[in-house]
Amino acid sequence: MSTRVKLWLLPALLYALFVFWYTDFSGPLSDAEIAKITRALADNDVSAERVDELARFMREDSGRQFLMVNAIHNNAEPPAVEGAPANADADTLMGLYMEHILPALAKRASHPVLWGEAVFPVIDLIGLEGAEEWTSAAIFRYRSRRDFMEVISNPEFLGRHDFKTAALEKTIAYPIEPSLYLGDPRLLLGLILFSLTALIDLLLSAFARRGNNRKNATRENQAGATATI
Repeated sequence: MSTRVKLWLLPALLYALFVFWYTDFSGPLSDAEIAKITRALADNDVSAERVDELARFMREDSGRQFLMVNAIHNNAEPPAVEGAPANADADTLMGLYMEHILPALAKRASHPVLWGEAVFPVIDLIGLEGAEEWTSAAIFRYRSRRDFMEVISNPEFLGRHDFKTAALEKTIAYPIEPSLYLGDPRLLLGLILFSLTALIDLLLSAFARRGNNRKNATRENQAGATATI
């Protein structure tokens, strides 16, 4: 195997491994999976209305990744929550909630895509009341609805959800399946690996040509010296 083949093979393998981990190839949730998750939610005292809503979300699964869009407004005076420090503010409560959610997401190739503080009240508002003020916004990427449901049906998540509820005065969260997602790490990683490998390949080729030119020049000099003698 040539050096050049090895050079391109390594990043190709790394990229293939990443794509395999980052993409859910299992397809939509099966009826058995939906039934199992539904039972887990019901067993953990999730309301029947909420269970029905999430069951519909699972039944309409396309098997694709999705992004959860969140508009967040913190509670200025959060109520006391068992397990939280006394007089904990909204940021502290949200931190306790995220202590579980972020590691659980990372294991499932799910992660924040965007997070930022609001810098001005709503500029355009149609058909909503009480939605003029927001604290922040966030977008989270989920590998699949399967991964999302595994996280939120975990009893540890359900136990910590009270922290989030107390931290927020209001919130809106809804899923989208992106048709344009230029920040997809599969695209970015592919471009980075291709660019770096191509650059290294060009440098090695340039060094090889320079070495060959030097060898040829040395041979010509030696041939000329021999002819003179």
